[in-house]
Amino acid sequence: MKAFVPFLAALALGAFGLAGAHAQGGGRTPPRETMDIGDEPGRVSTEEVTITEGPFARQTVFFRSSEAPGTIVIHTSERFLYLVTGKNRALRYGIGVGREGFTWSGLVKITRKAEWPDWTPPPEMIQRQPYLPRFMAGGPGNPMGARALYLGSTIYRIHGTNQPETIGHAVSSGCFRLANGDVIDLFDKAQVGAKVIIRHGPTV
Repeated sequence: MKAFVPFLAALALGAFGLAGAHAQGGGRTPPRETMDIGDEPGRVSTEEVTITEGPFARQTVFFRSSEAPGTIVIHTSERFLYLVTGKNRALRYGIGVGREGFTWSGLVKITRKAEWPDWTPPPEMIQRQPYLPRFMAGGPGNPMGARALYLGSTIYRIHGTNQPETIGHAVSSGCFRLANGDVIDLFDKAQVGAKVIIRHGPTV
């Protein structure tokens, strides 16, 4: 998603701190460039779109962690989201992350989930991209994609996208995007109340 006022969210999350988990993901380091691309409301991307090849394809990987199964750990610098499954394993998804100036870290929980969520760009985003609609109902042409997981009381979400080519890039205003097929898979596995840890990179 697209989001807005990242520093306010960072301040709000700062009181939480990060859990003392130790984690590491396998695979080669993905590209770290920022794509100069705006949202494209109305562009249709079906729920079947999934990353099937390359480092951003969904896969089970070694992941050293003391976190409980069901915990989500996001490494923004690597463009990966990990769903902890236990026994030092996790299901890894490729993601798009916030572009420069819109990254953040913290500890939150999933507060709710939505299928084909509506999208209401905030004023700050409208100012940056004045062509955007003031409201858009959920559906295949919605930039929020097929599913959304809402993060705490922040404006940020883990959500799908109608721009699957942006996975692996820094493109958003602070939210974390997955291809629609991948976010549906995560949506079905992740529970409301689950812990979400956002880091800039792995710690050992």
